Amino acid sequence: KVAAAMTATGAKPLYVDCNAIAPKTARAVADTIVAAGGQVADVGIIGPPPRKPGTKFYVSGPGAERFRELAQYGLDVRFLGDEIGQASAIKMCYGALTKGLQALATELLVAAELAGVAEALRAEQQDSMAEVLGWLEGNMPIMPPKAYRWVGEMEEIASFFADLGMTPDILQGAADMYRFVKDTPLGKESPESRDPNQTMESVIAALAREVR
Repeated sequence: KVAAAMTATGAKPLYVDCNAIAPKTARAVADTIVAAGGQVADVGIIGPPPRKPGTKFYVSGPGAERFRELAQYGLDVRFLGDEIGQASAIKMCYGALTKGLQALATELLVAAELAGVAEALRAEQQDSMAEVLGWLEGNMPIMPPKAYRWVGEMEEIASFFADLGMTPDILQGAADMYRFVKDTPLGKESPESRDPNQTMESVIAALAREVR
């Protein structure tokens, strides 16, 4: 639609794609815009929403330099190179770890709940991997309302890994996990309307009830 509008009007704005998409998808988008005479910057966003510090904008592609001008207004812009797909690739790899880990943790914690060993597992995690457990405790309560959009991201990562000759199955499994979560009552909440008192344990208990 943007390419068609550019062709119809003769306007040539910089097209910036910040979606969590596979490099192949980013290149397909760029080809469409370039064919209409436009310029493209591939951007991968890593970090919290802009109202909090720490958000980074990784950028690549022929339009990257123009996007980098936004650094003077406070954005943390990090240049990766001239190729479309580089910024998307780092987003895919980072998201595979953070969201992939949450998907794996969701499945195993629900399994422990269903098997009646949740307390024992939590004690072992606290003893041998407290830092990972703390990270999960901070992130899992806010995960369910976001699950619906993480399905597509996991599928894009799976496609990216397959393009590299690696297995897509791990991240396809993560997509399946988020597909399950999005259809639960917790998944149907919005980030703004969710219960702020939810904990990792209450989220897991609620998901286990849905499995039962």
